[in-house]
Amino acid sequence: MNTDHKDLNHIEEEQLPIAKHKLKGWRHFLGLYAGEHVAATEFVFGATFVALGATMTDILLGLLIGNILAVLSWTLITTPIAVDTRLSLYTYLQKIAGNSMTRLYNWANVIIFTVISAAMITVSATAVRFALDIPAQLNWYPTNAWFVMVVLAVGIIVVLVAMYGFNAVSQFSGICAPWLFVMFISGPLVLMPELANSVIGETSVSSWGDFMHIGSVSVWTGLDANGEPGIGLLEVIGFSWAANTITHFGLIDMALLRYAKKKSYGLCTSAGMLFGHYIAWISAGIMGAGTAVLVKKSITELDPGDVAFHALGLSGLVIVIVAGWTTANANLYRAGLAAQAIFSNLSRTRTTFLVGIVTVLIACFPFVFTKLLPLLTYAGLLVVPVGAIVFAEHFLFPKIGLTRYWVTYKKLEHSSAAVIAWALGLVFGFTLNAINIMPFYYLFLPTWVFSIVVYILLAKRNGAAQKYPEEEAELANFDKKVERFHAEQAANEPAFILDQRLLTKVLTTVAWLSLGVTVALAANAMFNSPDVASYEHNRTLFFNSGFACTIIYFASAYWAMQRRKQFSAV
Repeated sequence: MNTDHKDLNHIEEEQLPIAKHKLKGWRHFLGLYAGEHVAATEFVFGATFVALGATMTDILLGLLIGNILAVLSWTLITTPIAVDTRLSLYTYLQKIAGNSMTRLYNWANVIIFTVISAAMITVSATAVRFALDIPAQLNWYPTNAWFVMVVLAVGIIVVLVAMYGFNAVSQFSGICAPWLFVMFISGPLVLMPELANSVIGETSVSSWGDFMHIGSVSVWTGLDANGEPGIGLLEVIGFSWAANTITHFGLIDMALLRYAKKKSYGLCTSAGMLFGHYIAWISAGIMGAGTAVLVKKSITELDPGDVAFHALGLSGLVIVIVAGWTTANANLYRAGLAAQAIFSNLSRTRTTFLVGIVTVLIACFPFVFTKLLPLLTYAGLLVVPVGAIVFAEHFLFPKIGLTRYWVTYKKLEHSSAAVIAWALGLVFGFTLNAINIMPFYYLFLPTWVFSIVVYILLAKRNGAAQKYPEEEAELANFDKKVERFHAEQAANEPAFILDQRLLTKVLTTVAWLSLGVTVALAANAMFNSPDVASYEHNRTLFFNSGFACTIIYFASAYWAMQRRKQFSAV
């Protein structure tokens, strides 16, 4: 390594822009977002829309519009900043807001994503709890030692995967995503005849009209749990758009999208929103309603393990575990990045491990799962003002004659403009929430705009209106040094060679065939069950053969992945 680059060797890699040779293609992001956003909590969200009394038309249309808006938010706001800078939000924020605010914000994100990861682990543990006949945990604290052991076992796997960074997370999600999608498609197919029999007295659904009628009568009835008129179209749109405010308007997903080769890869988030949230939430509602009919309970009394097992058999228990893992992995990775930005003398692997220990301990307490929805709502309001500050500085400052990175140029440890704008944004957003002036799903929009305006005015008064030619030249020289450093790294990287060996191809084919057989078995249960007896036979066939296909899929897909990794390393 040239002496010119020696000082860069002492900088943690996560603090530097991502090198060109480490950028990822669109397939990585499709798998990553599909794996993360087809989560065990989709069973909860699906049941929530049923309990809140949405109509079927509002669900089909509202979720589509809301999730498209979420994809556009990632594509037009988050991805351009991530690709331009190649930095995580945690590192970029330090350049524009100084150390004091960045540390405070990073601590907030460590807490948020640690708790979210803990909730995912707890949800995964409900499946194992169901399989081992461990009592449901209804208190805020654990009441069964075996439940704690299950949480520890599930959590250790999550921590190990997240510790090895983006590649491990994306590879794990890449394997899980196709299977998760197939499971969320299969569940409604298997349970629809049960719903049809309870509504129209027949196990066959012969038309779209039958489907809409069954869904409107037994799933999304338009009445909430108390029999009152439920939420409408605007609420459904707002909920689905705001559900991931933390990651798009809040810019947290800069940590993932900084690896994208092109800005258009933000559209890959549609794998999570349209194939994940849209289909998964609708599927979860149908599965929840079908399970409620089977076990003769209210949908609000069912946990993910109950719903998944009655819809998918043993494969259902696997889906709750895997879906929880894939979401927990990505969020724990984010928490590790935030912690590493605080403790810059430690590697991201070590900080992820330390955060992971705390996460697993928190996951032993069931309250993190039961309070997840309020957490996501308030976490969104917490981070949106910071996303607004970054958006203003990155996109708007060059257009209105203000200087980007003025805090760095002035060598400020504390940015009063950023801290005050964040604080006022929080006061503004939570005040709107307190006075109930609008649905809380949409509070992030006025809060975001308000924070942008406040930050621009304060930054202009505190130094952003000045010019810093010498400092800009120094930063440009540093960026060129980083480019040369990355070029030398790239020269030592082995060339990627696609594994075209016969066994690898066979394993891949077997994996995809097992998914096809699973869908065929589910379709057989729905479309080839003219009476209750044949339906019960076909459902049992799906449970048994579908679980065998699950084992075959993961065994062959993992084996193929390992062969490809070993081949490319030679």
